[in-house]
Amino acid sequence: MDMAPASVSSNPRSVEEIYKDFSGRRAGLVRALTSGNDRCSPPRLAAALPTSLRSNAALASRVVTGADVDDFCSSCDPDKDNLCLYGFPNGTWAVAPPAEEVPPEMPEPALGINFARDGMQRRDWLSLVAVHSDSWLISVAFFFGAKLNANDRKRLFSMISDLPSVFEAFSDRKHGRDRSGVDSSGKSRHSSKRGSSDGHVKNSRAAAPAAKEYDDDDEEDEEHNETFCGTCGGLYNSNEFWIGCDICERWFHGKCVRITPARADHIKHYKCPDCSSSKKMRQ
Repeated sequence: MDMAPASVSSNPRSVEEIYKDFSGRRAGLVRALTSGNDRCSPPRLAAALPTSLRSNAALASRVVTGADVDDFCSSCDPDKDNLCLYGFPNGTWAVAPPAEEVPPEMPEPALGINFARDGMQRRDWLSLVAVHSDSWLISVAFFFGAKLNANDRKRLFSMISDLPSVFEAFSDRKHGRDRSGVDSSGKSRHSSKRGSSDGHVKNSRAAAPAAKEYDDDDEEDEEHNETFCGTCGGLYNSNEFWIGCDICERWFHGKCVRITPARADHIKHYKCPDCSSSKKMRQ
């Protein structure tokens, strides 16, 4: 069953709305350029695309979506016309031709990323796409924030800067680094904290991703490296509180979904904002 896209303002105006839009787009781009960990089916594409692409059936039919970097690479066929990598506010991504409007309704991603795919080392090409993606994200954020005052622009930029860039997320991923310093002791500490409240195994989901115990440290590191926040796309950090959605099985920073450890103690079945919105729309 197709899932409804996340409820995101089509024209964010406040600092918080713009930051949420930025975080969602960034999460989608990080997924496109790294190994996929999205366990949900992509939302209905027609609703996720910009108006300029939705209204053009010929273009929409040429859009390619996927779950990970292999899907992204295969969709960037050099024999096709100019293609762009789009990130959407609901955390999905797509490879599509650029908008036909001149000027476009909003800043466009780098054009023709598919042409250089076979002429460069795969890693170098993905790094280049990541850098251009960061540039596009900033341009979109400040396009929406054009009417913000100086203090709000500074606050928005500070919030954006607290997130790793797409390029940083890609580089850390490829080097096998976990910037958060995840280790087995941190993982068991979170698990015991949640387990002491009621002893229910399921509630350990609100502690830290992958709460199972392993003797193999390499296996643990690999598992943690594949865990991204479903809202901001940030890598798992053992020093931060995380909570898992019991519906879509994605993980989130507690601060990104406004859930504290104390509040999580009273939640038996957690539903992330996307799953909660989908249920309301079906009703």
